[in-house]
Amino acid sequence: MKVIVEADGGSRGNPGPAGYGAVVRDKLSGETLAERKGFIGVATNNVAEYQGLIAGLRAASELQAETVDVRMDSKLVVEQMTGRWKIKHPSMQPLAREAQALARSFQAITFEWIPRERNRQADRLANEAMDGESKSAEGDKQPHWSGAVGEPTRLILLRHGQTELSVERRYSGRGDHPLTELGLQQAERAASRLSKVDGIAAVISSPLQRAQQTAQKLADRTGLEVVTHQGLIETDFGTWEGLTFAEAAAQDPEIHRRWLGDTSVKPPGGESFDEVNARIRKARTDIIAKYGGSTVVVVSHVTPIKTLLRQALDVGPQFLFRMHLDLTGVSIAEFYPDGHASVKLVNDTSHLS
Repeated sequence: MKVIVEADGGSRGNPGPAGYGAVVRDKLSGETLAERKGFIGVATNNVAEYQGLIAGLRAASELQAETVDVRMDSKLVVEQMTGRWKIKHPSMQPLAREAQALARSFQAITFEWIPRERNRQADRLANEAMDGESKSAEGDKQPHWSGAVGEPTRLILLRHGQTELSVERRYSGRGDHPLTELGLQQAERAASRLSKVDGIAAVISSPLQRAQQTAQKLADRTGLEVVTHQGLIETDFGTWEGLTFAEAAAQDPEIHRRWLGDTSVKPPGGESFDEVNARIRKARTDIIAKYGGSTVVVVSHVTPIKTLLRQALDVGPQFLFRMHLDLTGVSIAEFYPDGHASVKLVNDTSHLS
């Protein structure tokens, strides 16, 4: 039997809610022999395209096809399956291997790129999968125990790994310090853990190198790109940058004493915790506006993460001075559309054990 497989995948948000569709046709008559569609959660377009290809090849195999002509409007998948393009993203590699294994089961197989307008049936099936899941999810929504309603935005908060300044317990604010070897190992372990979380829509990082290096470890495992947000940067410690607690206290004893209990006080030439709070609130609003209802990993620093937890708990500023966060500690806060929020986890470092 000779068949044509047409496959497509889509993601509303890229990454976002994703689905695939596939059609198997008789090559001679054009008759539709099989249709496949499915919702795959939050994923990228490329992941959805590969899932569509795999579904189509499986359907062709079930029909005992011998010769398969694959037609897709994804140039990336076509070029990778023919071997002309390398498969760089780790999240693509296992999908490509599965598709290649299925392809080898046929006597002959070809891959052809076609324009989107010639792939309408598979495209329709992919959209039906996404539409159907969306309606199902709306019908299944239940209010939170606190009375909160709507789908929360889940922020997985990850502190960066070790730097030389964190080893020496020095104020490390806007200084752009890289991770140590141990810091890179910590980031790798955190990435291994978080890569198992289903449906991560984005990895968002502070612009500083230590945070971006930590975020990139997770991005490499998930196939996502690291998105930077200036608002997630660490506190500006001004002239205390690089000093130990004792050195800062000796340099500016009165200001340092007041700073430890008053969030409106700034380090000399620096930024107050009240200013950080306003900055983080804006960053949170930006993230929810773009990724509302999704799971997002936020890679940042001690003060921004403490501030997000404080905002979720709706507690006073003393929280900042009583909360400890370890290197690559994981915390989770969920923010609901109606203003409610909840904290699910604080400073978990079990991945380092």
